[in-house]
Amino acid sequence: MKKVLIVLATVILLFICYLFFNLFTTNSKQIVVAPIDKIKIDEDVIKHLAQAIQIKTISTENTEAIDFSEFDKFNIFLKETYPLTDSLLDKKLFNSYSHLYLWKGSNTSLKPIVLMGHIDVVPVIEKNRKEWKEAPFKGIIKDDVIWGRGTMDDKVNVIGILEATEALLKSGFQPERSIYYAFGHDEEIGGNNGAAVMAKYLEDNDIEAEFILDEGSVITQGLIPGIDKDVALIGIAEKGSVSIQLSTKIEGGHSSMPSKETAIDVLSSAISKLKTNPFPAKLSQPLDGFIAYLGPEMGFPNNLVFANAGIFESVITGIYEKTASGNAMVRTTTSPTIFNAGVKDNVIPQSASAMLNFRILPGETVALVKERIETLINDDRITISEGGFNSDPSVVSETETESFRTIHKTIKEIYGNDVLVAPTLVVAATDSKHYKNVSDNIYRFIPVHINQDNIKAIHGINERISVDDFKDVIRFYTRIIENLEK
Repeated sequence: MKKVLIVLATVILLFICYLFFNLFTTNSKQIVVAPIDKIKIDEDVIKHLAQAIQIKTISTENTEAIDFSEFDKFNIFLKETYPLTDSLLDKKLFNSYSHLYLWKGSNTSLKPIVLMGHIDVVPVIEKNRKEWKEAPFKGIIKDDVIWGRGTMDDKVNVIGILEATEALLKSGFQPERSIYYAFGHDEEIGGNNGAAVMAKYLEDNDIEAEFILDEGSVITQGLIPGIDKDVALIGIAEKGSVSIQLSTKIEGGHSSMPSKETAIDVLSSAISKLKTNPFPAKLSQPLDGFIAYLGPEMGFPNNLVFANAGIFESVITGIYEKTASGNAMVRTTTSPTIFNAGVKDNVIPQSASAMLNFRILPGETVALVKERIETLINDDRITISEGGFNSDPSVVSETETESFRTIHKTIKEIYGNDVLVAPTLVVAATDSKHYKNVSDNIYRFIPVHINQDNIKAIHGINERISVDDFKDVIRFYTRIIENLEK
């Protein structure tokens, strides 16, 4: 018995030594940059974002309801507000409203980069208008805050990029590497008439980009467990998406004489099976990068757990799946979004249907999701069909590239060395999904701060950005263009 205890103690000691060995041999991946002079921003740029917000470029699933005259206004706004960009850069218009500019570099042997954004915004739910502190489309500037739909998603990106470009053109700057600017007009409804068409144009003309930078992740404040500092998250992949419709038809009748199961019962049971049997939680490749970059910056014992993520995977996923945002990072999610059944309170409906949206983790596919749904439901009375804009998860871009390092460096130069940088997984969809054949290096980052106070404003109420934050967006894009020369 004594020998067994000695052996057990030895094994435990070796295991502990192994854990701490991994901890002490894990090095920081944060780069340290020399400070740069703060880039001066003209005060007039603030009103330009406000003016852009006032143009109601709203996308809706019902395309017949879209007011394209507002998109015409935005075309005029771009031409008049950015005259140097309009006249000195090559430009093409796709499907009337998506803009592709080319700033030709002096060295044509270098691969270009692509900077992206989208000009359309989601609607404001009419019944929620009274909850807005400022009207969503007036572009009010109050107490150094710009209010309105698009200040975070995603006119801030488009205007930030164009302000940086216009200022650089005015200064006589000439890039060595060519830059494409791709601004889609229908990202909020899938991007099929905007980004997809522009990406196809680049493919057909054999344009291979060094890297692509689109919207996606942000600079978080107080949102990552175990870290007090701001964290700039660069999306190196995005989840896939599939919408699945479940429908059933069963004889109805009067509510006073219900059958054992009605259409609503059958459909509710199917949805319950899917919700109570979620996809397994796991660490995907983007999360491995997240852990590698942030683990060394955490205190004990979090840094020990992250340094041994392979051993403590269930611990890590268990922590993250406790919150909605964390749960989305570690599994394919299941979200019932639409339920249709019944027309009168005393009539049992003969049919019922529901739409569920699944956001798919890298390593899984639309086909796998459908197969799991069919297996879990296992009910011939339910018809399962696809709907919506569906796509598999994106390819995961590498972090050990000069492109990623350029973005990393630029973030530090603008926001300081105290801001941490890490790769991550984008849980929403972006226009960059259409550009998979244009570059292997696709990154998703928008330089705005997100915290508990404003995280629900994106697609929600009271969307806004501080004047200082918007100026830093312009500084970020100015500097990343300058850094292409280095």
